[in-house]
Amino acid sequence: MTFAYEILIWYAQNKRTLPWRRTRDPYKIWLSEIMLQQTRVDQGTPYYLKFVAKFPTVQDLAKASEEEILKLWQGLGYYSRARNLHATARMVVDEYNGNFPKTYKELLLLKGIGDYTASAIASICFNEPEPVVDGNVYRVLSRYYGINYPINSTEGIKYFKELARKVMDADNIRDYNQGIMEFGAMQCVPKNPVCEACPLVDSCVARIENTIDKLPVKINKTKVRQRFFNYLVPVINDENDPKTLLKQRKGKGIWQNLYEFPLLESEKVIDKSEITSSLSRILILDDEPEIYQYNEKVIVHKLSHQHLHTTFWIVTTSTPFEDAISFSRIENYAVPVLIADFIKTFKIS
Repeated sequence: MTFAYEILIWYAQNKRTLPWRRTRDPYKIWLSEIMLQQTRVDQGTPYYLKFVAKFPTVQDLAKASEEEILKLWQGLGYYSRARNLHATARMVVDEYNGNFPKTYKELLLLKGIGDYTASAIASICFNEPEPVVDGNVYRVLSRYYGINYPINSTEGIKYFKELARKVMDADNIRDYNQGIMEFGAMQCVPKNPVCEACPLVDSCVARIENTIDKLPVKINKTKVRQRFFNYLVPVINDENDPKTLLKQRKGKGIWQNLYEFPLLESEKVIDKSEITSSLSRILILDDEPEIYQYNEKVIVHKLSHQHLHTTFWIVTTSTPFEDAISFSRIENYAVPVLIADFIKTFKIS
């Protein structure tokens, strides 16, 4: 039996029941594919259902404000995906009359859609024989065929795409593409793959040569940046309606257009005396505020290429800021999950 045939048989017997598999609507397939980039299925599924309920068509998504989309996306991470999602929806509505392009090449012209997503939409929705190559596919192909090309090198990317095209089942591309991704997600997993129950075990090069843990090969190109965040959380005294301040992040860095408390970034972990001496650079206050450290241990929030060593400092003041926000309304703002977790636990005394 061929590799592709074994994948199709396995998929027919083992595929999960997922909401986006009940449709060939390119809008919903696109939505699911964007959400599942860098995200596990169990984490992404509730977000997919929320988005489809609130924005059932691409026109509905295009009409929404960016803040609405970022708020609904909150907690899913990699927020550039949400901004690209919005831009692409508007592009489909404005330039394609609300209809997604039907070919791989045309889909590539849409913002935020690369080789993998274009291949997935073209094959699943329009049955175009275009192979998908995602993290799961890299892992399956590299192990089964014993390939040592780094998957994040120019040479490796080209080689795996050509191999994926060579071994795919063009006549059953919709199920084959979903099948090989599912196989990588459930059977040929990164750690402790289920080799004993694998239909490909007898011909898998990595299994035969005992190189499963070494494949796929990936070049570690990016150094993780260590950053030190000190959030100054104003608690503005008001007997009936205590308030605080949120600032919107601008620029092209992390969390663009999300909201956060006033931020003092330092070169290392700092103490209360250093916060007190630096406070006037961040907040202009009319009084001597009370300051205390909220979290005893520094919170290390890990992003893909950055680790944020974070401390929340509560600053109690009577200064009447014009742009103050009621604590009762703070959950209406789109914030990074780091801030959202703090908001859930913080209680005003």
